[in-house]
Order: sequence, then structure tokens, then C-alpha cells
Amino acid sequence: MEIFRAVYNLLWGDIIQIPLPGGSTLGLSLLVLILVPAGIYFTIRTRFLPFRLFPEMIKVTLENNKKTDREGISGVQALIVSTACRVGMGNLVGVVAAISAGGAGAVFWMWVIALVGSSTAFIEATLAQIYKEKDPLYGGYRGGPAYYIHHLFIKKGSTRKHSVVAVLFALSGLICWCGISQVIGNSISSSFENAFHVPPIYSTIVLVIIAAVIVLRKNATVRVLDIIVPIMAACYFFITIFIIVKNAGQLPAVFERIFAEAFGFRQVVGGGIGAVIMNGAKRGLFSNEAGSGSAPCAAAAADISHPAKEGLLQALGVFIDTLVICSCSAMIMLLTPQSMTQGLEGMDLLQTAMQYHLGEFGVIFIAVILWLFSFSTFLGILFYARPNVAYLFGDNWLSQTLYKVLALVMLFVGGLAAYQFVWDLGDLGVGLMTVFNMIALIPLAPKALASLKDYEENEMKKR
Repeated sequence: MEIFRAVYNLLWGDIIQIPLPGGSTLGLSLLVLILVPAGIYFTIRTRFLPFRLFPEMIKVTLENNKKTDREGISGVQALIVSTACRVGMGNLVGVVAAISAGGAGAVFWMWVIALVGSSTAFIEATLAQIYKEKDPLYGGYRGGPAYYIHHLFIKKGSTRKHSVVAVLFALSGLICWCGISQVIGNSISSSFENAFHVPPIYSTIVLVIIAAVIVLRKNATVRVLDIIVPIMAACYFFITIFIIVKNAGQLPAVFERIFAEAFGFRQVVGGGIGAVIMNGAKRGLFSNEAGSGSAPCAAAAADISHPAKEGLLQALGVFIDTLVICSCSAMIMLLTPQSMTQGLEGMDLLQTAMQYHLGEFGVIFIAVILWLFSFSTFLGILFYARPNVAYLFGDNWLSQTLYKVLALVMLFVGGLAAYQFVWDLGDLGVGLMTVFNMIALIPLAPKALASLKDYEENEMKKR
């Protein structure tokens, strides 16, 4: 247990403290020290891809980008799977936590991290496409960090079946996704108990049965997510637009508050500027997942005409997650009078804000939308697990089914009780995934950059 706690603190704790004016300090965790500089490096190497090629991201999303021989899923379907995981609890609970701890200014730093992280998302998704393999069990393709890490450390022609770093990444992912399954079960049962007074045992049993029917079938996951994700994202977005329009007169004051608290003199003097920056940065990294190696597990499954196209789609996914959905959550809270939310944290803060804007319907809406966000996340992480289970245990249905059953058990257990150790295990898993993934991203980045150059010179110029 002491080793576990030491590794957890190394990943998520503040290992460097930078003094700031007003007596504040800027605490930097190992993950922030890895991901932020890497994101800046990739942004420069891609020649500021998030800004320069944003119109191209939209074009790729709207076109029919699936190859004609119809193997695997389309690029947009891979984006939907990764969006199902990105647009999850982090967009609700994570944004609430960031604003609770860092104030409105944390929202600005979440936006900054999204702009930086989208370049990282491009690199890892493009590499996943370059090193993808045929999937003999599910059909189509599979891949992700375990596979491109393998190619980095195991030279072509070698008889070795596994790379140590790739194995560590795959194991970290499976641990992380089991922990997240428990968190999902607990979040759903708690929200339904608060909103509808449904005992956790009943909501959990229904949840697990519905999940089992979908995930234990061969290829039902993507078809279900194709329906759920656009509906839930659109509902949440349009409800937020309604709230924003209804409170349009307050928008200048809200944006003034965001920028004032992001750089404000009061925060510096009060010693809180470090909390503002780091809460925004940490929650932004947690929410958009860029660099953690999760989304490439979906990106590799896409049957798409050029690897860089999937990279552009996944870069857009970071925008959708943070600049759209996270901003929706932030606006809901910041358009609520501060006197009503003073001292509130977590879901209490969000539900109070929704009740202010939409009455009792708002509380019910948040409970339902949290159910959809969390359920789609569960389906998405089991899609992520497929290639990692295959890398560790080979191509067999037994290992695939056993992991799904384990995740369903964790979902059930989480619905009945919250175990802090399992929550921390999920955080530990995603932290280790990020470290092992980033070990490969820097040396393999030239492959992705070459793919981007080829795409710009040969695909974009053809139009």
C-alpha cells in the first residue's frame, strides 16, 4: 500500500513548487510537467495545427471518410467512441471541481490546455493508424499505444511477442478502466437516488443488465454509441444555449470574471493564482485525455483513407470536449448568482445551478444526462480494452469475455458503495498510461509529422 501511495503521489502530487507573488505557489505534478511541455512541442512541430487546420478538421468530419472496401469502423465512428469517453463525468464533475477549487479563472486555463492538447491528440491518433493491425476476432482493425510502443522497442523480425513498456501500458489501461467502471456505477446510482429517490440496488441492477446486453455482444458497442453520443451531446448543448440566451445580458460579466480571475490582481495578491492555473490545467488534462493513450485505442480501429485524417478527427475531439461541452458546464454554473452557489461543491453545485435555471426539470435533466454521459463512457472504455486484452493474452474470446465480466462486476460494486482505493486505482492507472505512452510519442512523432506533411502535400492540394 505504501508503494501504491508513493507512486500515486509522484504522478499526481506537486513535486515542484514555484513561488508566486502574494505568497501563493504554483504546484506542478509529474503529469503536468510531461503533458504541457509535450503539447507545446507538438503544437510547434505541427506548425500550430489546432489553429491552422481547424477548417480541415471540420471538412474531414463532414465528408464520407471511410474507405470503400468497408473494413472496420469509419473515422467519425472512432471519433464518436473516443468522444463517448472524453465527454463523460469529467465534463460535469471535473468542471465543477475546477471552478469550486480555482474559481472562474480555471475555465480559461482549461481552454488553453485544450488548444495545446489537441496537437498531442493528433500525434497519438495518427501513430495508432500507422501501426494498426487486422483484428481477427472482431473484424476490421485494432491498435493503440501498446502496438506502437511494441514497434518502437521490438525490431522487425524479432521473435519476441511483447515489449515490457507496451505490457505495462496495457496493464495500466486495464487497471484504470476497471477503476473507472466502479466510479461510473457509483455516480449513476447516486444521481438517481438524489433526483428520483431510487434505491441504489435497483438502478444498479438495471444499469448492469443493459450494459451486459450491449458489451457481451460482438459488435453492438459502436452501433449503440452512434445513437447515444450525438443525442446526449446535442441535448446538453442546446439546453446550455437556451440558458445562455435566457441570460444573455450577463455574458459580458461572466467573461470578464473568467479573464479577470485567470490573470487577476486580486488572485495574485490573495495568493490564489496558483490554484486557479493548476486546477484549470489538471482538470483540462483529465477531461480531454490527450496524451493518456486512451483515444488512440479507438482511433486505430478506423478504416480511413489516410492516417492523418484520423489524427485531425481526434484533435477535433479535444475541441468538442473542452471548448464546447466543458464550456457548457462552466456557463451553467457561472450564470448562476454566486450567492446561491457559495460554499457548494461537486454535484450539489451543478444541481443547484440547474435548479436555478430550469427549476425541478433541471435537477432531473442533470441526473439523466449524467446517466447517459457515464453509460457511454463505460461502453467506450470497454472498446478501448479490446486491443489491450488482445496484446496481453492473445486473440481469444475467453480473455475478452472475462475482462468484460470483471468490468461489469466493478460497475455493480460501484453502484452499491464507493471505495476510495478503487477510485485512486483508476487515477493511478491513467497516470501510468500517460507516462508509458509519452515514452513512445516523442521518438515516434516524426512518423506522424511525416504523415501530416504527406497529407497536406498530396491530399489537400488535390482539391
